[in-house]
Amino acid sequence: MTVVAGAQGHAPKVLIQSILPVLEDGYEGHAPSVMIKPIARPSVNPLIEVYRRVWDHPAYRVSSPGEELAQQFLKEAAPKNDAEIICFGVGSGREAFMLALFGNLRVTMIDFAENCLDPEVRGALKTQADRLKFRLADLTRSIPVTAPYGYCVDVLEHIPEEDVPAALWNILHAAHHVFFAISTVPDNLGAVIGEALHVTVKTKDWWLAALAKAGATVMWSQDQKNRFCVYVSSWKDADEVIKGGTLNTTDEVVVAQTLANIKAGWQHVHPYDRQDREVILLAGGPSTCDFVDKIKELRAAGAALVTMNGSYNWALEHGLKPSMQIVVDAREFNSRFTKPVIDECLYMMASQVHPSTLEGLPRDRTFLWHCGIGDDAEMVVRQDTGAFYPVPGGSTVALRSIPLLRMLGFWKLHIFGMDSCVWRTSASHHAYPQPENDNEALFPVSVGGRQFFCAPWMVSQASEFRGLVKFIGDEVELELYGDGLIQHMIQTGADFADIHESD
Repeated sequence: MTVVAGAQGHAPKVLIQSILPVLEDGYEGHAPSVMIKPIARPSVNPLIEVYRRVWDHPAYRVSSPGEELAQQFLKEAAPKNDAEIICFGVGSGREAFMLALFGNLRVTMIDFAENCLDPEVRGALKTQADRLKFRLADLTRSIPVTAPYGYCVDVLEHIPEEDVPAALWNILHAAHHVFFAISTVPDNLGAVIGEALHVTVKTKDWWLAALAKAGATVMWSQDQKNRFCVYVSSWKDADEVIKGGTLNTTDEVVVAQTLANIKAGWQHVHPYDRQDREVILLAGGPSTCDFVDKIKELRAAGAALVTMNGSYNWALEHGLKPSMQIVVDAREFNSRFTKPVIDECLYMMASQVHPSTLEGLPRDRTFLWHCGIGDDAEMVVRQDTGAFYPVPGGSTVALRSIPLLRMLGFWKLHIFGMDSCVWRTSASHHAYPQPENDNEALFPVSVGGRQFFCAPWMVSQASEFRGLVKFIGDEVELELYGDGLIQHMIQTGADFADIHESD
């Protein structure tokens, strides 16, 4: 993830990488986790012998779905050169060749049948040892390697239904971001050994629910003939960020408003293909006013303009027409953030917003998205739309907007006004009047040799931003403009452990 910060325009880029432990075997990633309630299984998976037999048949090697879909993964994930990736249930291994060749990736192949690899792939383990590795492992047991990316094609349907939760748990704890392709029809090749190989034949909705239960967040999905593809992030180390902060509206009100809005028949957000159009994201902090010319320059160059809350009207007052407006807050006074309605603008409203916030919005350009809704509301969404795509993030609209935009396909964001502090010269908390924040208690915070004055939610946002970076850093490129708390922490490398109230 590239994050740029500077008081006046571009500053030297600082590369922020996920802080991950190095395991004893030399692989970087998350330390192996232990399931709280391990599922008792035989010491040796009986399916291993089935697949040893089937891989002895040349007919089973003719088709390689993983090889066919490698370019689709590279398009959606856009991994950097030399990134590590695990191929789960690699089979013939030809998919690993494609990922190593066209993606310039370092590939670890995982399978539980030692005879699965094609001869040329097995030979490449010696000739291209710096690019290709093979490990015997059972996906229903703990996986011995980790990586930022995972690739799992034509695999999950081969796993018995009772073992699917364990397999998903293991895969999502071995890789941050995983591309799955799952068949939804019976197989036609198991006949060569008299076995049915697709033992869990389920619908797309069933698999999406299973992935959500395992902790995956969908970034992109696509229906294909007899299968569907889905690219997810596991978010497993970001529990506090996903939960967000404390609600400023009671649970009962949020549930009632969410159900009412869902039942009102609005469209729902769903994942889109990755796209290269750059985005200006106006977070609305006081430093936004210092960059009016830069914002207009980027807008003139073709960048989409995404606003949130009061930055919508700030943009209109400065002659800037928003492409999209985002609101998350459930309180009624936020209805002013969707007025006036303008042509062509898309309105992305959290399903919990007060119904008055949705009043007068165009049905064809307004979409609901979901964060932290209850089980009953989720069930209604699934019944109405056939799928449920929650948006993780943090306790502020800015922290939710970044994952939302990535789900919509946008990955290169220019962020203005994400300061997380009041402005030194004027003590302003926003670039525009927002009376709800006028009387907040402020306290001094020392970080990396500088002092900032912050409301409690500002410190929380800065801390959660670091968490957001840790689990979405491979998926987005962010340029932050300004001279606030978050930008200073990026420039100096200050850790959030350094944040403390000044004496």
